[in-house]
Amino acid sequence: MTTHKQLMNVRQIRITGFLYLLVIICAGFSQGYVRANIVVPDDAALTAANIIENEGLFRIGLVADLIAFTLDLVVSILFYQMLKPFGKTLAMTSSALRLLAHPAIGSLNLLNHYMAFYVLGSGGALATLEPQQLESLSLMFMHAHQYGYLIAGVFFGVHCFLLGLLLNRSGIIPQFFGYFMLLAGIGYLMESFGNFLFPGNEAWLAWVVGLSAALGEVELTLYFLIKGARDTYRMKLRPS
Repeated sequence: MTTHKQLMNVRQIRITGFLYLLVIICAGFSQGYVRANIVVPDDAALTAANIIENEGLFRIGLVADLIAFTLDLVVSILFYQMLKPFGKTLAMTSSALRLLAHPAIGSLNLLNHYMAFYVLGSGGALATLEPQQLESLSLMFMHAHQYGYLIAGVFFGVHCFLLGLLLNRSGIIPQFFGYFMLLAGIGYLMESFGNFLFPGNEAWLAWVVGLSAALGEVELTLYFLIKGARDTYRMKLRPS
């Protein structure tokens, strides 16, 4: 039988919710505002001009992502500590997938974000290239970043699915939050595999993942932050 000493306390759950909210804000700002307003997928010249004219914002976007991925490392560990009493192997697998998705793949993928700016202002060997070639190279790096984002999304999608299963098993929160996380996981997987297998559907797949993530991740984060845990879970935490 699981004792209260093995369970994560309500205060730590709120900390998890707070850090998760920061992750959503930072990553949402970088992906949903910075790159969405700077990158024009089919126009290398305009994208290059936007990057140069908004250099500070472009750099802030990179830093915001890096902060989000660093915080996500902590969130991954906190989720493992929270959920291991309800399935240690499953909790470890779920957290490992989250670590791979953002702290590992996502962080490394930021090299593509940075290189999109670097090639536009670098000299050396690239000085022999025409401006149009450098613009095309810059846009290629941004496309590479987008595909790297989708690859990370596969790992994150499976994480969200397993997290939903664990949350429902744990009884920490009402079950519909767990089901919403299952939907979020499916949404991420649909976007990643859909973009690779069925190009041309990027727009509506982005809506799918945006809506499912809002229902799953945002609501889960707010519940953790505001309420912490269900009263039945609080009872488990009290010494007998």
